[in-house]
Parts: sequence; structure tokens; C-alpha cells
Amino acid sequence: MNLILFDDQNRDQLLPFTHTRPMADIRCGIMTARERWELLLHKKSGSLTIAYLQEAFPQQFEQDILFVNGSLIANETLVDAIRQLKSGQALIQENHIIAFAVLHGFDSFEELEKYAGTLEQITFEDRIISIQKPWHIFENNGIVLEMDFKTLTSNKVSQEIPDFVTAINPKNIFIEQGAILNPCILNASQGYIYIAKDAEVMDGCMVRGSFSLGEHSALKMGAKVYGATTIGPDCKVGGEISNVVFFNHSNKGHDGFLGNSVIGDWCNFGADTNCSNLKNNYSEISIWNEHEAKSEKTGLQFCGLMMGDHSKCGINTMFNTGTVAGVSCNIYGGSFPEKFIPSFSWGGSEGFSVYAIEKAIATANKMMERRGKSLSEAEISVFRHIFNNTQNQRNTFNQP
Repeated sequence: MNLILFDDQNRDQLLPFTHTRPMADIRCGIMTARERWELLLHKKSGSLTIAYLQEAFPQQFEQDILFVNGSLIANETLVDAIRQLKSGQALIQENHIIAFAVLHGFDSFEELEKYAGTLEQITFEDRIISIQKPWHIFENNGIVLEMDFKTLTSNKVSQEIPDFVTAINPKNIFIEQGAILNPCILNASQGYIYIAKDAEVMDGCMVRGSFSLGEHSALKMGAKVYGATTIGPDCKVGGEISNVVFFNHSNKGHDGFLGNSVIGDWCNFGADTNCSNLKNNYSEISIWNEHEAKSEKTGLQFCGLMMGDHSKCGINTMFNTGTVAGVSCNIYGGSFPEKFIPSFSWGGSEGFSVYAIEKAIATANKMMERRGKSLSEAEISVFRHIFNNTQNQRNTFNQP
């Protein structure tokens, strides 16, 4: 049976991250939801997502399909329940579709949802972790990282930790073969630490788990890391970070604080960029809900920066608590910018103009070429869709 991970009606609540990806490709813990489902179900997957993303994330399969909600964090109990599904049955919880098996595909979630409502419904009683809001990513990162650690290290042997590394509670530390450790402190007394293959922890780093460093990523010299933090593949991160999730290919190579934040793909932070994650009056933090065009309470006292793919900021940039930056923003200046920065914005505290789409595409390709990559035609089409959609929502700016 083939596997398709579908976006449900809540995908728009996860902007700016779902501007450029299905829900299943959000990273929380060590893995993305897609990587976790594929690992536990032993299947490659396709996607059923919003129309403008479908070419970049194809369905791949047309028949004999297991549909699974891409917002969910897979675990063995949930996987076992899904494996027991028969044709004509749907696994649900609180009227939300978890999974069902079918002989044919669908063109949209609305069509899928309508069909699933005709099936025999089986209720799943156990707790499910579902990523429905941007802050859910860092809020759930600790517990999901622990789950992933146990899954990825089961029946495996860690690379030996060198004598020049200070390792506290080493039984909760796992070093994949090919990873490089320089003299550093790894403190796993309060959480797990996972270093992926070909990753490097440079000299003088101080890491307090839970923590994950992805393949080919580097933790820069003297970095100070508090859990629960995830650095995805091909990233370079330094300075002080606390409870942050980096997706892929993003750089924060210099000093500066970032806390309770989520950073998308291909982002870059200028030296001494800092983010506030706590209000001076210790009150609840609200962030901007782009889809509903209104401020939304998070229920959290700590919440920092949500930054969409391909966004960048200059040296000494300051971000306020609960700031949301969209896709392909270029942010700079000596004071706090607005707490919501629409996609393809260029500027800072003194105001923003529109980041011309051709310039944004050229900049993205220049950064990606450094890693031997470039935007595909499908990804360029996604860029153009986001740009045009954002233009319809914002005030008219002058081109930079």
C-alpha cells in the first residue's frame, strides 16, 4: 500500500512555514513528520497539499493508498493502529481525520474529507501530538526529540566520545559515525543529545540537552546551547540559543541570542542579531496570525521569532517578542522592526518596501549555489505565487 501525507484545513494556521511546504515537512524533534512516518511505516511518501505546492510536492501515487494526516507526530502506538485499518475504515480523534485506506486518490483535502466522512469511523483514544500553530514546533520539541532519539538509536552503538570532551550522563548522548567532536561540554543530565553523521561540534561549545545537530551541520566555536534545541541538516549555528528549531541550510554563525523560535530553510542571521523572547512585564505573548489577519494569543510567556524560508537579517538586527517574518524578507536597521513582516519585504524599523521578485529569486539561487543547489522551476513557481498573494494583502510599497 502506498503512503500519502495530507494537509488538513489547519495548514494556513502554520504560516509562514506552510507557505513553502506541506505540514509533513515541518521539523520538530530530530526529524520532520515525513521522515518519521516513512521510517516507522517503512514506506516512501507523496503529498496531498494546496494546489500551488502540489507540483513541488507531488502525490506520486494514484491507487491503493494509505492517507495519513501530515500534521501528526508518529509513534509506535499510532502506527500500530494505522496498520490495522481495513479498506472502508477511518481512524479519527475528536472528529479529526488521522488516517484511512482507499483504492484511489483525491484532488483536494475537501474531497478527501468528504469521502472519509462516509467510512466506518474508529476512534483513537491515546494522546496525539499535532503541530497546529507555529509555536507548537518549539513547544513540543523536547518531548519529540526524546522520542526520535530513542527511535534512531535503538539497537545501535554510539561512536566513542573522545577523552577531551566533557560528557555528563553519556548514556543519553549518541554520536553517529563520521561526526567530529572538538573539546566541548555535552551535558545530558536533563535531556538527550544526538549528533548526526558528518556534523561537527567545534571548540569550546557548551551544550545542555535535549539537543540535536543534523547531518553536515556545524555548531560554531564557543556556542552556548540550551535545550530543547534542534539544528537541522546543513546548518551553521553559533552564539546563544535556547529552545530553537532550525529547519535546513540556515546560518546563524555569530554571537547574539535567539530563544523559543523557529527558523525555516535557507535563512541567514547577521552578526550580533538578537531576539527578545520575554516581555518586560512578563505577560502573555501574542503573535500575528497571517491567515486570519489578526493578533493571536499564544498562551506562552516565552516566544521569540518565527522566520520563513529564505529570509535574512543584517548585523545588529533586533527582533521583538513574538515576531513573524514571512518568506524571502531582507531585514536590517538599528531598532525593532514591526512584529509582522510580510513575505518579500525589504527594510526595517523605518519602514519596508517590496523585495522585487526577480531579485529575491536571484538571491535565493546565489545562496543555494554555495551548497551546490538551485531553485527548481516548481519552487520558482511557488515563490511567484507567494509574492503575488502577498501583494494582494499588503499596502502598496515602492520597489527597492
